[in-house]
Formats: sequence, C-alpha cells, structure tokens
Amino acid sequence: MVSKEFIQMRRDRVTFAMMIGIPMIQLILFGFAINSDPKHLPTAVYSADNSVFSRTLVWALRNSSYFDIVREPRNEGEIQRMLAQGSVQFAVHIPVDFSRKLLRGEQPELLLEADATDPSAVGFAISAINSLTQSVLNRDLTGPLNRLRPSPAPFRLVTHPHYNPENITQYNIVPGLMGVMLTMTMVMITALAITRERERGTMENLLSTPVHPGEVILGKIVPYIAVGYVQVFLILLASKYLFHVPIVGSVPLLLSLVLLFITANLAVGIMFSTVAKNQLQAVQMAFFFFLPSLLLSGYMFPFRGMPLWAQRIGEVLPLTHFLRVVRGILLKGNGLSEIARDLWPIALFALGMVALGIKRYRQTLD
Repeated sequence: MVSKEFIQMRRDRVTFAMMIGIPMIQLILFGFAINSDPKHLPTAVYSADNSVFSRTLVWALRNSSYFDIVREPRNEGEIQRMLAQGSVQFAVHIPVDFSRKLLRGEQPELLLEADATDPSAVGFAISAINSLTQSVLNRDLTGPLNRLRPSPAPFRLVTHPHYNPENITQYNIVPGLMGVMLTMTMVMITALAITRERERGTMENLLSTPVHPGEVILGKIVPYIAVGYVQVFLILLASKYLFHVPIVGSVPLLLSLVLLFITANLAVGIMFSTVAKNQLQAVQMAFFFFLPSLLLSGYMFPFRGMPLWAQRIGEVLPLTHFLRVVRGILLKGNGLSEIARDLWPIALFALGMVALGIKRYRQTLD
C-alpha cells in the first residue's frame, strides 16, 4: 500500500507540485515579501516657503526612509486628487510664512495629510515624522537661533488622516472582504464546472452539441454572476448596518464595476477547469491562485511595504486593483475618473483568461 501511494503520487504531478509549491510560496512570501512596517511611501510636498528650513525638512523626510518625494503639486486641488487616486500616501504642506514665524518663535504649523484607508500603512511613518520634529532643525538653529532649539519643537506638526481619521480597521477590512470572498468562491466554483462534467460522464454529450467553445464558457459563467451579486449585496448590507462602514461613494457605480471583477475570476476558474483532470486538481489550482492573491494584493499586509518584485506580481492580480476600486468608492467617494487606472488591468486580465480558457477547451474537442 505504501508503494502504491508513492506510485500514485508520482503519477499525479499536479498534486505533487502543490505539496511542494504551496509551502515554498508561503515561505518566500512570508519571508521576503510580507512587511508590516512599510517604507519609501510616495509623498507629495507642497512648499510655499523657499527657505533653508523648508529644504532641511524635505531632506529629513527623504533620509528617514519612510517618505519618497515623488510629486510637487501646485495647488490644494491637485493634492486632494492625488490622495483620492492613491498615487501618493502622504502630502506635506509647508506654509508661506513658515520660516518667518519660526524665527519669531511662534511655532508655525506643518500640515501632514495622509491616506489612512489602510491604517497599518501609515502608522509607523507618522510616528517617524513626529520624532523628527524635535531635532530636524537643530543644525540650522545655531548662534542667535540657538534659543529655539529647546523643547518644545520650534514648529508644530498637524496630522490629518483622511478617509479613516479614527483608524478603524473595519473600514479597511470589511470592504476588502468583498474582493476576497468573490475571488475565493468564484474561482473555486467555476474551476469545478468542466471537470465535474468530465467526471460524471456528461462531457461527451456536451461535446456533441453544436455550440461554440465561447458559448460553453459563457454558459458556465453567467449563472455564477448572479451568485456573485448576491454575495456583494450581503457584504454591502453587513458593511452598512453591522460594521457601520461609511459608504461615501456611488453604490450603483460599484455594482456596475463588480461585474468586471466577477467575470475575471470566473474566467480564471473556467481556465483551471479546462486544465485539471479531476475536481481535486481543480480545487488545488484554485487555492494556488487564491493564496498569492490574498497575500500580495494589499488586503492582509500593506501593499507598499512589499519589495518591488512582489508589488509587480501583485499588480498582475485583479484583486489588487479591485481593492483600490472598492475602497476608493466606499471610503473616498471616488468617481470613474479616479478609479479608471485600476479598471483596465482587471479587464485585460479577464480577456487573457477567457482567451486561454477557449483555447484549452478547443483542444479537448480533438
């Protein structure tokens, strides 16, 4: 019996690959990619005070390793647009009279705006800039200005965490659950669609019908779209009445865009079902897709805390972009213009998976 099991394991290459591959993926992801202390966060600096003190502040932000200065906006509207789109995590405002008030000992205010939809992504960075305020200008405050160096700090830091000012984790987790649950259930259910036909012996009847491969795949996908929308409605109701998540944006817009994400995941499941030889392999493939999606999408850990290679892999996954879409609509009130940059990767992924599924299905006709 032991010898038989080893022979069967050797013949079932997919199962054997899963036994080796999944632990290795977990080891690599948790060992290298997962980081709960994200650094080099994209930051915009709006400086209306071109003085030695403002330049020292900017360089101190860079040297702290938590802030990467990537934008220099020209007005407040541009700052709010970048925060809404998620292109920057922080925005620093240096007022026009910063140096004049500082020299007078009036403790000018330095404004730090943060995209706090994911509280874990900004907590350490805010702590770092708070500690900087005590000593960042010590090198410039010499001679007659030495009187400004003792505590308290020569300026005050005012922090405005947008979209989730109270750092409530449910505001970040619950909307993201919509994408996680759809990924898990849609891929798993449709991965069993064609393999179930093959195992039950009904595949021959299906192949004998005069239907195009694309029509078969469409017929397998459409019923589960309704199932996906039932899940979406349940999550929205729970978000509103059970977890009290503020729904700022347009729910009809979100419901219309959910169709694209559901289609992408259903296409993945259909593609797996054309490759797998049995239902066990289909489930294994679905889990193989779900695990990286969960860990590399930014749902469990800050996306910008991962190394660059992990972020590039995460950008391929539709869940990464859908999390930005659903959080942007529900928490930020984003419209179509702010979330368009995350829609085309989902659409491209869906088209690719549908094309692969049709190609694999055609091969089974021979």
